[in-house]
Amino acid sequence: MQALYALHQSEQPDLLKEEKFLNASTAQMYELYLTIVDLLVEIHAHAKDILERSQQKMLATESEKNPNLKFVNNPVLVKLSENELLQKELKKAKLNNWRLDNEYVVLLYNELIASDFYAEYMASETSDFKTDRDFVIDFFTEFVAPNDKLYDYLEDYRLTWVDDLPVVNTTIVKRLGKIKPNSPESTILPKLYKDEEDRQFAKDLLLRTARNDEEYEAEILGNTPNWDQDRIATLDKILIKMALCEFLRFSSIPVKVTINEYLELSKEYS
Repeated sequence: MQALYALHQSEQPDLLKEEKFLNASTAQMYELYLTIVDLLVEIHAHAKDILERSQQKMLATESEKNPNLKFVNNPVLVKLSENELLQKELKKAKLNNWRLDNEYVVLLYNELIASDFYAEYMASETSDFKTDRDFVIDFFTEFVAPNDKLYDYLEDYRLTWVDDLPVVNTTIVKRLGKIKPNSPESTILPKLYKDEEDRQFAKDLLLRTARNDEEYEAEILGNTPNWDQDRIATLDKILIKMALCEFLRFSSIPVKVTINEYLELSKEYS
């Protein structure tokens, strides 16, 4: 979608350039995913560091000597922190945002520990994997994903990231929900494409939508005679054209699947 939007805005459209942009933006979306998951890892590490330093105080209080370890022992956070495959991916992509600047780690941790949500979790005697996993998911959805300061940071760091943030956040929640006590390390790491066919589909959708732009423009005009065309947002038109392309040129995709997919996209971007 972003590649098609860039084509539409360009005075000299270049399909080859936008195909390269598609590949680059897909890779950047994965880097955003890794960066956000790593934020959870660093928040967990920050909590452990605070506890260790408190215990080493010369005049440590009883609660500092014997702290509540429920958060730092959360098995989902521990699995993320000990995930060697995740660390390899971060190293390969040269991503170390939160080690260079821990402002957002501290910010989110402080917001968490000041909340009733955290207090209730720490006080609860319930201890099972599902409860601990639900806590991490709720922490992510209620504190991390909607944080405006984090959003601003990500936008400043890489402008294209904010377009991908809704999809990335949704994927993280789904992946966290799949983690089980004996899950392999790859559970938290999605593939950019399911397979080569999926990669080819993304390329074909871009090329076929762009090459048949005039046809889809005529379809929209013919089916919206009472609409002021200038009032249809550019992004909405692009989404409609992509959906038309799937309807007309990807017969293997059920119509209902396409409709549901683009309705969800329109909610995020329109």
